[in-house]
Formats: sequence, structure tokens, C-alpha cells
Amino acid sequence: MHGEYKVPGGKLVVVDLESRDGVLRDVRVAGDFFLEPDEALTAIDGALEGAPADTDAAGLASRIEAALPAGTVMYGLTADGVAVAVRRALAHATDWTDYDWQLVHEQPQPPALHMALDQVITEEVALGHRSPTLRVWEWDSPAVIIGSFQSLRNEVEPEGAARHGVTVVRRISGGGAMFVEAENTITYSLSVPASLVSGLSFAESYAYLDDWVLNALGDMGVRAWYQPLNDIASKEGKIAGAAQKRVVMGEGAVLHHVTMSYDIDADKMLDVLRIGKEKMSDKGTTSMKKRVDPLRRQTGLPRADVIDRMIDSFRTRYGLARSQVTSEEMARAEHLAATKFTSPEWTARIP
Repeated sequence: MHGEYKVPGGKLVVVDLESRDGVLRDVRVAGDFFLEPDEALTAIDGALEGAPADTDAAGLASRIEAALPAGTVMYGLTADGVAVAVRRALAHATDWTDYDWQLVHEQPQPPALHMALDQVITEEVALGHRSPTLRVWEWDSPAVIIGSFQSLRNEVEPEGAARHGVTVVRRISGGGAMFVEAENTITYSLSVPASLVSGLSFAESYAYLDDWVLNALGDMGVRAWYQPLNDIASKEGKIAGAAQKRVVMGEGAVLHHVTMSYDIDADKMLDVLRIGKEKMSDKGTTSMKKRVDPLRRQTGLPRADVIDRMIDSFRTRYGLARSQVTSEEMARAEHLAATKFTSPEWTARIP
């Protein structure tokens, strides 16, 4: 069995092993990390040898930590990271490079259609009808997207939304409300097979699926990191928020979508989002601008250039072929947009 795990902010850990009679055998840990002293690697292999195959990641990490020689120093490596790689090997997890990735980046579309496309494309990946897909969104109008489990009245100021022509839609994933405008926001979705995150906890899957964009931002001079549970941040403030939804049909799939702040109209945001007012009531608009730091300021690049560089970074790492939404997928999405994502029953399902 073979498992790989890129430690967030660190290096790649590779584990090869066998599972015989319910225990781990012939365990070999490797990777592009740095480790001192040399004997520490042998100690890690020894700590895992003979461990019950159903030991959870925390238990495996504890075995590793207890076995390390005094003074061991790890660079780009953690005991938890090795444990996750072991669990991924046992779960027969796949890797990014196992797939022929597709890019969908089309003309601006209505907010409700974006919600529907996320659902349709991820279901198609789950059923094996579509390759794993990176979809970059373009918006045709401003919107507030609330999480699947949020209360509509608690999140949105209806008078403010009407005043600014903002459409309110509810997505299928959890998490918090997002305020988006066409030229001020960068949004993308990853629709991936469930096997890509096999062996990862819910929280670990966020960090794992965000890692590529952290590298892309780094290439643009932005030092960013994953901030549990679902944020991407820099020392200047929050850059992005992520949300996920598991699809259980077929072989299973995960929808992981991210909204990044390229620019921000904090006054308008606070006029539309009630949650914004509540969080920032004692700090004001100036603090909101400081708390959410846009990519426009951090990169100095036009929005289109940031998107192009993100796409190029993904393509360089994993390969990426241009694709499009099929006519069948679009028909299903348009039907869902009309019958579900624009319906009061869905949008106000939690009033």
C-alpha cells in the first residue's frame, strides 16, 4: 500500500507498507523533508512496524513521537503528517497526479446558476462521468451567498440588499455568508473524487485542498497560510474563505469552493450583511478593511492576471486541460437554478 501527504506549509511524506494479520508490516517512510539525526527515520519506521492497522492518526503520531531520539529536529515534517500518510495508504487514497484535471472557466453567470453548477459538476464527478474539475467562476451580478445551515434573517439586511441590487442565494455547503461583486471577487470550485481525501479528517481535507493555492499565492509574492477551519490568511488579514460539501452518490465526491477577496467595498458589505455589523460593531468599517485584506493590494496585479497565474500554477503542478460545461450538465443546472436555487423554499429554508 502506498500513501502520500503534503504537510500543509511543509514537505511531501510518502509511506509504503503492508497490512498483514491486522498489523502494519514492512513500513518505509520517505519524502523530501529534512530530518536530524539520520537514525530518526529508522525510529519512525520502527514505531509504525507492528502497529494495529486500525490505529487512528493520533495514535500513530503518539507512537512516532515516543520513539524519536532525543534532540530530533524535523523540517517540513511532523509526526501527525506521517500518521496521515499511513492512514491514506491504508485507505487506498489517490493523489492529485493520478487524474486528468479539467478547467471550466466560462462567461459571467447568475448567482443561482453558479450554485446549481457546483452541485451538478460534483455529482458528475462522483458518478465517474466527469474528470476532477477546477471551475473558476465569473459573476454577472452582485450577490450574498449564505451557508446551507445559516438563518436568512440573521445574515442578510434585506433593505441593504435591495438598495444595492444584491441577489441572495443559499449554497449546498456549510460555512458563513459571502458578499461578492464581479470585479472584486475571485471564486473557484474543486470537484474531486472522495478518494483524493481518503484518510484525511474533515479539517485536514481543507488544508490539503487549499495547499495548491497557497503555493500559487506564494508565486505572486503573497505569503499565505491555511487558518483552521476554513480560512486562507496572511499577516495583513484574511484573504479567502472555503466551504465543502460531500456527495455520497456513486464513488463519492467532494465539493471544495473558495471565495477570495480581490478588492472590497467594506461600506457596501456592512450595509448588506448583518453578520458583518455584529462582528465589527465595536470596530467599524476601518477595522473591517484591515481584517479582510484584498489581493489587489497584496499583489498589485489586475484581477484577470491573478486568476491566470493561479490557473498556470495548478497546471504546472498537476496538469490541466481546458473543458466546458456540457449541454446536458447545463440543462440540469438551469433546471436546478429555476426550481431550487431561486425558490423561496430553499433560500429561506432556515428563515
